[in-house]
Amino acid sequence: MQKGPFVLERSGLLQLLQALKAKGYLTLGPTVREGAIVYDQLSRLEDLPIGYTDHQEGGTYRLRRRGDEALFGYNVGPHSWKRFLHPPILRLFRARKINGGFEFEHEAEALPNYAFIGVRACELLAIRVQDQVFLGGAYQDPHYKARRERVFIVAVNCTQAGNTCFCASVQSGPKAQAGFDLALTEVLEGDRHYFVGEVGSERGAEVLGEIPHRAALPSEVAQAEAKVAQATRQMGRSLATEGLKEMLYQNLEHPRWEQVAARCLSCGNCTQVCPTCFCTSVEDHTDLSGVAERTRRWDSCFTADFSYLHGGSVRVSTKARYRQWLTHKLATWQDQFGMLGCVGCGRCITWCPVGIDLTEEVAAMRGAHV
Repeated sequence: MQKGPFVLERSGLLQLLQALKAKGYLTLGPTVREGAIVYDQLSRLEDLPIGYTDHQEGGTYRLRRRGDEALFGYNVGPHSWKRFLHPPILRLFRARKINGGFEFEHEAEALPNYAFIGVRACELLAIRVQDQVFLGGAYQDPHYKARRERVFIVAVNCTQAGNTCFCASVQSGPKAQAGFDLALTEVLEGDRHYFVGEVGSERGAEVLGEIPHRAALPSEVAQAEAKVAQATRQMGRSLATEGLKEMLYQNLEHPRWEQVAARCLSCGNCTQVCPTCFCTSVEDHTDLSGVAERTRRWDSCFTADFSYLHGGSVRVSTKARYRQWLTHKLATWQDQFGMLGCVGCGRCITWCPVGIDLTEEVAAMRGAHV
């Protein structure tokens, strides 16, 4: 395996995409669509959000021009990688009525080999969190497992932070530490545009060996490290994690829950953009031709039906639903899976229509000035 940091020139990134395609990977990464940076198929460097950045605040997301040709000079958008590993809609089975009974149709699901390009450090941790959810217990999700085993990850370290970012608080970024095949830090220095990289797996070393690269100079490594350190200093939010679980358990009737419920729309946007939320519902459908299908769909603890048991919903108020979401994300998730359910990406703050900020809510319950 490649030892030590390496340098990949800007043109080498295209060769990396081509090498991955030659190995049968479907290359996915950031691209601009409908006023946002989303994850979709990449065929060429021009598909990347060249020269774009984003401005994010509570309930606000806007694309802006940077004034340079950076390929990864943005933060995170509304998409997360879970949409490829844990699809929003998944058919579990299909059956057809024949001769008074049902015959199941067995279809071999054609799954592509994915290459994720531009995965941020917080998103790497989010994937690890979902690995724990879907693969860490006695019962593994075969659909998630089949997709997860086919993924090649090219991480990109953050060189800037957004106003809603707080990954440094939860120790998930801005530098990728593990869980990648290759990790890159983009450097624009005068007329030079290059990436300082690190190999994280044998697969990564194999792909790197097929494209032009060289060992990084100490000055180039220092430049990359300075860029990442800059992102750490730019964090727009922070979340104090010491004693967080106990504090939330002791404040289940805090008046702040009522205050936030007065603003919350129970729309579920926060759970849809969250890279770790995993709640689903199961739906059955039949038609007049005798075909029956069962599908699994993303759901949210903010919907009334999600907590419906015989006789009614368990959490009928917005207060109860928001409290469920926040305490699960930051407290009971630790009891279930041994880690926080939040990676500090800030998506839930940005994409909340009324700008509810979980770091602000936690600070208020701690008694800090808000």
